[in-house]
Amino acid sequence: MPSVTHDDAPPLADLMPWSVAPPRLGRGWPTAPDAASLKARWDTLLKAEGPDREALFEPTRSRTLRSAVGQLPGRTGGTEKLARAGGPCPDPVRVLAAPYDEQWLIPDHRLIDAARPELWRVADGQQVFVTETGGGPGPLLIATSLLPLVRPGRIRPLYRRPGGEEPNLAPGLLEHLGSRLGHPVSPLDVLAWTLTAVRPDLTVPLTEDPELWSRGTGSGHRLLWLMRRNGDRPKLPGGRRPYVRAPLPPRPHTLHYDRDEETLHLDEGRVSPVPPQAWDFEVNGVRVLEEWFTRRAAEPEPGTLSAIRPATWPQSWTSELLELITILALIAEAGRQQDELTVTSPITAAELREAGVLPVPDGARKPASVLDHHEEGPEGQLGLI
Repeated sequence: MPSVTHDDAPPLADLMPWSVAPPRLGRGWPTAPDAASLKARWDTLLKAEGPDREALFEPTRSRTLRSAVGQLPGRTGGTEKLARAGGPCPDPVRVLAAPYDEQWLIPDHRLIDAARPELWRVADGQQVFVTETGGGPGPLLIATSLLPLVRPGRIRPLYRRPGGEEPNLAPGLLEHLGSRLGHPVSPLDVLAWTLTAVRPDLTVPLTEDPELWSRGTGSGHRLLWLMRRNGDRPKLPGGRRPYVRAPLPPRPHTLHYDRDEETLHLDEGRVSPVPPQAWDFEVNGVRVLEEWFTRRAAEPEPGTLSAIRPATWPQSWTSELLELITILALIAEAGRQQDELTVTSPITAAELREAGVLPVPDGARKPASVLDHHEEGPEGQLGLI
């Protein structure tokens, strides 16, 4: 983490004031590493009747087959009660199911205990969601273009409205930073700096030094590119790219890392080279590669919808694993550069208060209240925002 010569750095909660609790699914089967399994699970649920359908659904206090809920913003799923529902599965959407683990979700409000509709309303190609990881070993923040399901920390969208409109930043912050640095500052610049400079107590030291700001935002923009996985796929330098050296079995059950040979073993399958920093990469004390593998290899309870999954390990999962190894190694390398950042010429919280940027108005901590479309409520009724 960067060092700093003062203790008056503004909190992230003031710089990005609107935050939302992470969605809570209440059941695991509406997510999966592949979309085809989700459609098969949906079909199995709707073919079942009475108590069988209820058991497969896995009801909770928040959701049963008789729950009446509105449509998820921006989605086209039905709103009739699931006890009598029919029709095809809503098209699965890509989500961040766990740190650096992109999976699929059935975007149906009836399946999700707490969907956080305010997040769905602002989820689009321009959005960047910042998730707090919980403060354990590893990165403090993760940025993603996908709807995040990562728990337990808060989620802070970069924009309060779709289309990259109305930055979720303290009013006046961009103008004040631009004035002090001598050049315009964009919302993505602030986010890039935040990823680089954030401290364990989730304060974010700011600087008026243009050279330091440029170096910090440069590192942060690279982190954004790696975390969001948009554009060209990242690659490790020649000779360091991971490859499958021995074919993976149809259904691997164990994962083992040989540090001396820098080789990842999936039963008798072998992937190398795997840099130690990729294997050691943790978020909140959990090794990312192990968690990613467990979510795909663990045996689900027979007879549940989660038990519907690919019969053999898909080639697409192997490709995703190779990409994940690359991303983790590159993020770890960028993290070492973060450790070398010493913040000087600080812009303190006291300065932001004097400039009227802080404290932020109460409205900035709430979602935007007026949007230009309607949403379907329970049983097809029109819901107003």
